[in-house]
Amino acid sequence: MNNKKMELKKIKHTEKRLPGGAKILVLNTGAVIDPEADAMLQALHSRSTGGIKKHLKVLEEKGAKDFMSKFYVGYGHKSIGDCGSVTIFIEGVSMLAAKAIQDWPLYSGQESSTRYIDFAGQRFIDPVGSLDSGKILEGWRAFYLRGVKQMIPALKERFPIMDGEKEVLYEKAIGARAFDTMRGFLPGGTSTNLAWHSNLRQIADKLVELRHHPLEEVRNIAIGIERAVHKALPNSFDTTRYPETESYVKKYMKKYYYKDRKCPEFEVSADDIKVELLKEYRSEINSRPPKTELPKRISECGTMEFRFKLDFGSFRDIQRHRAVTQRMPLVTDSHGFGSWYLNEMTPKMRAEAKELLREQKKRTKDLNTEPETRQYYIPMGYELPNRLTGNLHALIYLVELRSTRFVHPTLRKVARKMASEINKRHGIKIHLDQNSDRFDTRRGEQDIVMK
Repeated sequence: MNNKKMELKKIKHTEKRLPGGAKILVLNTGAVIDPEADAMLQALHSRSTGGIKKHLKVLEEKGAKDFMSKFYVGYGHKSIGDCGSVTIFIEGVSMLAAKAIQDWPLYSGQESSTRYIDFAGQRFIDPVGSLDSGKILEGWRAFYLRGVKQMIPALKERFPIMDGEKEVLYEKAIGARAFDTMRGFLPGGTSTNLAWHSNLRQIADKLVELRHHPLEEVRNIAIGIERAVHKALPNSFDTTRYPETESYVKKYMKKYYYKDRKCPEFEVSADDIKVELLKEYRSEINSRPPKTELPKRISECGTMEFRFKLDFGSFRDIQRHRAVTQRMPLVTDSHGFGSWYLNEMTPKMRAEAKELLREQKKRTKDLNTEPETRQYYIPMGYELPNRLTGNLHALIYLVELRSTRFVHPTLRKVARKMASEINKRHGIKIHLDQNSDRFDTRRGEQDIVMK
């Protein structure tokens, strides 16, 4: 084990510091065959019947440097970039920036959970950087910390420990429920960490959009990632800019990226399911057991579109479903604060919360900055307009996963409404958690810790 520790210490990762203290780290796994070499081997294998050992010999003699710069970057064989992957760690960025990075159909990775972060000293991203903007952020922090302390005894009174339940899990579950309530008062500028695992092609494609994101923070992150991956894998990332492409992306990112139109509490805004085609799948639909996915080919039956209000805190969870298409909502305080968060509180806390929301709304407006920047100072409990489109396979997977007792109640409510409409319109059997509103101490098992 000591030898292993020494080997890890010798590995040099590629790091880039960003304005404001954020950090990018491109992980070096210490592999002898790195992502570029891996991609080269797969590409050579696709053009020859000589076998992999022949190509390993070529790699040993010539390396991957010239191959990747010539065939992947130079000749534009983009599929070669699908064959090598890398992990990027992004630390100390806002939740808004995290969602921007994750807003990609093929994103793979993890983000810090608000349930398991100590926000007493967590940094807030403050792009305005004034005394007033700082006071807004610290006002949210103070109420959050005070609220968590008050919620825990109130929740224990509502949900006393039951016979046979383990106290350690009960305490964790109570804490998670308190965090679920108070997270609604954390602002969008709350900092977080995330990891992005992707193939070389997807990183390059996503960076084109991130370079032109409406938020300066995200643009800086994109530049930092680009420099880091270019340093770590110099033969796989081309920094050439094509003016027409850059202009086109910049225009649509500015005009269409955020969605901020009024929408109903919930509605099916489009139902394009092919009823006749769906009949071919009836046997598979009706015989499907619980905890089993439908075959992906059912996707050919068409799509449904839903419009609904959902707070940003829960949007962070539903956005994890990459198989459906969603627009990024603009975080504003104009669509009302989620009633669930307020109803969970004691009467005294609720009165304090309402007064704070009124005061902070005025202070945020007085910052006199553009709507995109105001997102950093608006708490995640405000409801936002959402539009979601997906095929039947993706939708049924989503509603079954997000309707369980372990999911935040504001998202669970939307998921159950979606499930009801799918079932009512198309008679599709959906396996739902039938007791999803019950407080369950097993939520205390959902932490991730080394033992």
